[in-house]
Amino acid sequence: MKSFLASITLALVSISAVGFAAEPDKDGFVSLFDGKTFNGWKINEKPDSWKLKDGAIVANGPRSHLFYVGDDKPFVNFELRVDVMTEPNSNGGIYFHTKYQDEGWPKYGFEAQVNNSQGDPKRTGSLYAVVDVLEKHVPDNQWYTETVIVKGNKVIIKINDKVVVDYTEPADKKAGEDFTRKIDKGTFALQAHDPGSTVHFKNIRVKRLD
Repeated sequence: MKSFLASITLALVSISAVGFAAEPDKDGFVSLFDGKTFNGWKINEKPDSWKLKDGAIVANGPRSHLFYVGDDKPFVNFELRVDVMTEPNSNGGIYFHTKYQDEGWPKYGFEAQVNNSQGDPKRTGSLYAVVDVLEKHVPDNQWYTETVIVKGNKVIIKINDKVVVDYTEPADKKAGEDFTRKIDKGTFALQAHDPGSTVHFKNIRVKRLD
């Protein structure tokens, strides 16, 4: 019965992935999340790891990734802003320049780390395994804004208004085999890391810089 219900949930989420259209705000940002549904998003595995609560997407459960599929045009240069809140001992992530895959840790693109107190020493704001932030910039149980800016060969990550990563990709950078971690193009994804981690995401908005 549990697997049947999970299949029904996944089917409903897949149906809702048709898209969520919003007009740009005064600063040119478009909302990717309506605060009420998973419209425009697609879960790849373990649908029970995702819930909607109080206008936010809540990740808690076995590994799963929620991909933005509401726009067929790949994101290349952009500014992405996501409001995030971690509960104690929680790990998560915000992927960019990625693409949908059925299961596993996303192979394509980069992860902007979300982790203020969990065992992995790579803290919130890290460009995971490329430029790692070891300092804790925000506490658990408090909303903050994580911003990712990609333009040309540069990636900037901000926690609230503080720049914690300013990365320029070398001209001779090659894509990795297991994880590409190379500036390219793609979409976004949120991460449910493990059953002991609970991360809240809301106010997900993006401005193309092309």
